[in-house]
Amino acid sequence: MKILNWLGIFSAFVLVAAISCVTPPEYPVEPAIEFLSLSKDTMLRGSSVDSAFVTFGFTDGDGDIGSKDSLDLFLTDKRDGTVLRNRIPFVPELGASNGIKGEIRLKINSTCCIFPDPFLNGCTDVLPSYPYDQVRYSLYIKDRKGNQSNVLELVPIYVRCF
Repeated sequence: MKILNWLGIFSAFVLVAAISCVTPPEYPVEPAIEFLSLSKDTMLRGSSVDSAFVTFGFTDGDGDIGSKDSLDLFLTDKRDGTVLRNRIPFVPELGASNGIKGEIRLKINSTCCIFPDPFLNGCTDVLPSYPYDQVRYSLYIKDRKGNQSNVLELVPIYVRCF
């Protein structure tokens, strides 16, 4: 019976030793992002009328994601180059191995249509030959040291223009 107890203790010790030897993944110090999902692909026009959520994953080797006083998430409307800046919640750096991995969910408010005729109001006018506007966004983040991530090209979102 003593042998079985010692064998159990020895097995547990070997298991703990093996687990503690596993090294955490090493990520580059520049953040990296990847597209995960978009909650919907069609919205009503007008910024306060409708919204969608994009979810993307991130990794960062030194774990310095988010800021208390900086806007560090950049969403660009590729139709006209408008850049919407947002804040990523502050993530405290932890211990010796600061590499982190996680997901961010970003709310994207609807926008107005951009008609081929510049004299039409994209938030109120109707152009029967232009029922939908296709919006393409690009997205990137920066960490607290200013390292920029790769740029994501999001799937198109369609804005209903009528």
